[in-house]
Amino acid sequence: MKSALHHLPRFTNVLLIVFLAVTLSRGYGDTTKLLIVSSLVMFACCWSSAIHLLGARAARNFVVIGVVLGWIAEQLGSSYGWFFGSYTYTDVLGPRLGDVPVIIPLMWFALCYVAYVIGNLIVWQSPTDGKPALRQTLVMSLLAAMIVTAYDLGADPYMVYGLKAWIMTKTDGWWFGETLQGFVGWMLVSFTIVFLFRLTLRKRAPVAALPVARGHAMVPLLVYGGSMAFQAAEGTPVETRTIALFAMGIPLLVALCGFERWQQPARESAPANDATPQSVRA
Repeated sequence: MKSALHHLPRFTNVLLIVFLAVTLSRGYGDTTKLLIVSSLVMFACCWSSAIHLLGARAARNFVVIGVVLGWIAEQLGSSYGWFFGSYTYTDVLGPRLGDVPVIIPLMWFALCYVAYVIGNLIVWQSPTDGKPALRQTLVMSLLAAMIVTAYDLGADPYMVYGLKAWIMTKTDGWWFGETLQGFVGWMLVSFTIVFLFRLTLRKRAPVAALPVARGHAMVPLLVYGGSMAFQAAEGTPVETRTIALFAMGIPLLVALCGFERWQQPARESAPANDATPQSVRA
């Protein structure tokens, strides 16, 4: 009985995701349904991972900052051409809030969280870096923004030419028809989201409220790696497949090395102790 009650919240979350997916995808085609379901699952997995690694409060702050700023940026972009250039969303991504599909702000949180963890694993060999100083906050936010934008190098052309998820007003940009302004927007928005979240950590360091297991830190790596694999296999135009493999593969590989280092026991992470003379050990 106790075991069943322990799994009740997790089961309830699954039911909520299913309900939202059915509600949002009602009346849409199979492609749109798949996009909505996969986006909701990714969002839920990243939020769950954040709760385990950062604690419930910090995870909630990250979600609120990512979703709200993501929606504001996209609304200003689609309405006024700010940040990303002038574009209009189609119905491929499902129902909208204003001019923005509902799943887009959820993805802003998910991608920024993934980049936050990967950046920490690259630099600190740990999925979190505690209560950072301002200089560290700026540098790590910039690194996260670059990791997010590396994803967009292949995702943006696929969304436009493969899925036709939105229509760009200017179609003769310098990146497979895309405008370079779009990548400036990705850098700016993702930097702002991660930076504002990191500022909240300067007042209160994240404290994991739940047990942390290997799988919780693997979620961001799996999300990023899965996106890379999809772009490398199905990217449109085909040139983006090679670009995705290197642009995303390099930070992913380094983060995996950091992940393995994080998993090592403390005695293995300090090999110099083995060379300490016996008299000093005593």
